[in-house]
Amino acid sequence: MAITNWQEKRDRYVPRGLGNGNRAIADRGEGATIYDENDNAYIDFAGAIGVMNVGHSHPKVVEAAKEQMDKVTHPGFNVVMYDSYIELAERLSKLTPGDFDKKTLLLNSGAEAIENAVKIARKATGRQAVVTFTRGFHGRTNMTMAMTGKVKPYKYEFGPFAPEVYHAPYPYVFRKPEEQSDEAYVQSVIDEFDLFFKTEVAPEQIACVVMEPVQGEGGFVVPPKAFVEHVAERCKEHGILFVADEIQTGFARTGAWFASEHFGITPDLMTLSKSLAAGFPLSAVVGTADVMDAANPGEIGGTFAGNAVACKAALAVLDVIEEENLNERAEVIGQQLENQVHEWQQELGFIQGFRRLGAMVAFEVVKEDGKTPAPEKTASILKAANASGLLLLSSGVYGNVIRFLTPLVITYEELEKGFQILEDVLKQQ
Repeated sequence: MAITNWQEKRDRYVPRGLGNGNRAIADRGEGATIYDENDNAYIDFAGAIGVMNVGHSHPKVVEAAKEQMDKVTHPGFNVVMYDSYIELAERLSKLTPGDFDKKTLLLNSGAEAIENAVKIARKATGRQAVVTFTRGFHGRTNMTMAMTGKVKPYKYEFGPFAPEVYHAPYPYVFRKPEEQSDEAYVQSVIDEFDLFFKTEVAPEQIACVVMEPVQGEGGFVVPPKAFVEHVAERCKEHGILFVADEIQTGFARTGAWFASEHFGITPDLMTLSKSLAAGFPLSAVVGTADVMDAANPGEIGGTFAGNAVACKAALAVLDVIEEENLNERAEVIGQQLENQVHEWQQELGFIQGFRRLGAMVAFEVVKEDGKTPAPEKTASILKAANASGLLLLSSGVYGNVIRFLTPLVITYEELEKGFQILEDVLKQQ
């Protein structure tokens, strides 16, 4: 009865525009399992959309947050400073790629980090234009909606959007023309990117290029290294700041602290959030010290930005990733996921387009021709999985990509239980 009551209250008092993949009421979480108020267990392959890399209610994170709450909850960094903000800024500045002086601004959400990265880039360069990529996702604020490359559900009827935002091509090897080799296709997208500077916006006008090293909401699309390197080189050539949006890819998800490391690039600015603080609202912009110092006092910041409790939790998260070797663990989990999906692929023809970087894993659900997206079947799989005790998410502009964002502390038993649930669901389709 309690669940029905909560569902009625949700429908009455919470806007319907806020989607719910699973309508159970979470009561507690441990590692990679969530329990509802009736003690039903849900294996978590979603991780709160990539937030829970260190798992639910990790004891060290909980302890750190409680310790901070006993001291001071929020003095407001703009009003009076506190050590957890400064310590976290130091650790992130040293942890992110680049052997140069860096500084860190702490904020609340991923979208807010993107907004501030754009502000800083414009201030530092004196330019206005911002370049993002087709299928990219950067948030739901007005500026980040303009930067996002998927209309429904994120942008439809919410305009007008911020001006001077341009969308460049981004390779999607699984959906390349059949007659092209992988190499020829990648080169064609590189050529399109160069042409973009002639047909859409002059490089002299561009403040920054904002790129997800692996596209998240766009379908876990992993770009070829040659393309990422080319974009970074063009940015350097034209004095454009390269911004790596590592909000979903960061903090061990891809088997490295940050996905940029896999591509051998050193961004001028990085945006971080999601798994940074294990569920406490926190984000960051980290970048070259002189660029970060372009803004004058009072021009960046916010009332709740870099909350003391969230900062303390984030420091514990960084410790957990190091102590529990979660970068290495991500690759192990990713390989287990790959092995399992390949088994399903051999038996079930509608599973195609597998890709992964570390434990950032996805496959596409397609129709009989092996290529045409099958969003209806994807939705059916997700619904059945959630009803069977597996939290699972889709992504992609076609709505046909099933993605895996398991906590990196997931046990072998939890992983196997999740596999069994999903296998039963897939075989019923």
